[in-house]
Amino acid sequence: MSALAERKQTLATAESLTGGLLGGAITAVPGASTVYRGGIIAYATELKAVLLDVPAGLLDRHGPVHPDVAAAMATGARERLGAGWGLATTGVAGPDAVDGHPPGTVHIAASAGMPVTRSLALAGGRDEVRRETVREALRLLWGMLREEAP
Repeated sequence: MSALAERKQTLATAESLTGGLLGGAITAVPGASTVYRGGIIAYATELKAVLLDVPAGLLDRHGPVHPDVAAAMATGARERLGAGWGLATTGVAGPDAVDGHPPGTVHIAASAGMPVTRSLALAGGRDEVRRETVREALRLLWGMLREEAP
């Protein structure tokens, strides 16, 4: 969080499969309140459209487990919560497949303008997939912040 604080930038999250775990990891860091605006947990597909402005047509075409949905979620969180950065997670934690996507199928995105997405195929049980998704989302954000460094 110090990289955001040094830049006087803020962060908002949009979560599906992590169900608040990402926001919890961020707020566990002392001083997070100086940069973290908040998060939206949009677990139900229709809430991604209603709360995060994910285009309904995108959800109809691809379902909630798609890199473009993660990108739209990150952008929606950033815009809805008035943050400089948005960070989003969507996918299948398991134990069952969703819309033909096996457990461990994950899409994350970070956005300060043009979203950057990463698609992951994670192994392990439900809890492990969720924890690894949080780690990978934070790595994505950290990597983008490092690239932006002056």
